[in-house]
Amino acid sequence: MMDDKIFMQRCFSLAQMGLGNVSPNPMVGAVVVYDGKIIGEGFHQKYGFSHAEVNAINSVKDKSLLKYSTIYVSLEPCCHYGKTPPCAELLIKHHIKKCVIANTDPNPKVAGKGIKILQDNNIEVVSGVLEKDGLYLNRRFFYNQEKHLPFVILKYAQSKDDFIDIIRKEGEEKQNYWFTNDALKLFVHKQRFEEDAILVGYNTVINDNPTLNVRYYSGKNPVRVVYDKDLSLPKDKNIFNSESKAIVFNGVKNAVEDNVEYILLKNENDLQSMLSILYEKGIGSIIVEGGKKTITRFVERNLWNEAYVLTGNTLLNEGIKSPVIPANKYKSTSYAGDNGIDYYFNI
Repeated sequence: MMDDKIFMQRCFSLAQMGLGNVSPNPMVGAVVVYDGKIIGEGFHQKYGFSHAEVNAINSVKDKSLLKYSTIYVSLEPCCHYGKTPPCAELLIKHHIKKCVIANTDPNPKVAGKGIKILQDNNIEVVSGVLEKDGLYLNRRFFYNQEKHLPFVILKYAQSKDDFIDIIRKEGEEKQNYWFTNDALKLFVHKQRFEEDAILVGYNTVINDNPTLNVRYYSGKNPVRVVYDKDLSLPKDKNIFNSESKAIVFNGVKNAVEDNVEYILLKNENDLQSMLSILYEKGIGSIIVEGGKKTITRFVERNLWNEAYVLTGNTLLNEGIKSPVIPANKYKSTSYAGDNGIDYYFNI
């Protein structure tokens, strides 16, 4: 059992390497073990490409050892044709002796069927190894499958004295206020790469004109989302540039213009419908990086899963007070002299 846990931990480490590239699929890692030693390993690297089991088996130099080997997989092998052939059939083809998994796949197309196919073909299956760790690793995917909604992460930066912004006067020249240091900027841009989309409020676009890209990191930019009731946002705002797709919920029209998709949604407060539409469009996770008003809407409707509160050493003394996250702090981390990040989970 201890060896099972060690090898499964390696699966999790491999799976994590797919974060940001495999959504809406889960992150999966696999290792092939013969005589107590890893002889092959792999992970799901990109959506639509080979699954972890395929990459792990392909990496084994001596394929004759597979019939005596155990494969460890962080999620039940698939048994249906999708973007790729079923992994369960591959394990059967190579006469794998045993398969150890952390979690059963909640996708109705799999949901235990992969395990049954393996067992029906004389492959021993052990499931539930480090099950809780596996659930945490793929918490986005499990939430997607259960609720048919994107996994929502609230994120905002605040001053040391708990202000999210200055009080802006009408007609006042725009000013940028950075509360945190460059190390935390890097964290923010890495997070943007890891999630599918980022949502901001109308006022945030007007006041801050954010780019919402990953310029301090390397990788894809998230889909940008905003609600613009009357389509009054100026077209020269960064949210409309060609760096990535933008989705504009509004009360006027459905249309697609270049990289901007306009979706009719009469009520700005109908967040459930907004999230459902985003899920149907393949958005598995979204960062809500809006101002206090936008974040509070998600909190009040209990439509959030995690919250990251970034605190710098800047003092404002006055301004707009930060939102209240109605949950106990899960953990805190510091970043290069700034107060760092407080993590909250909505359990």
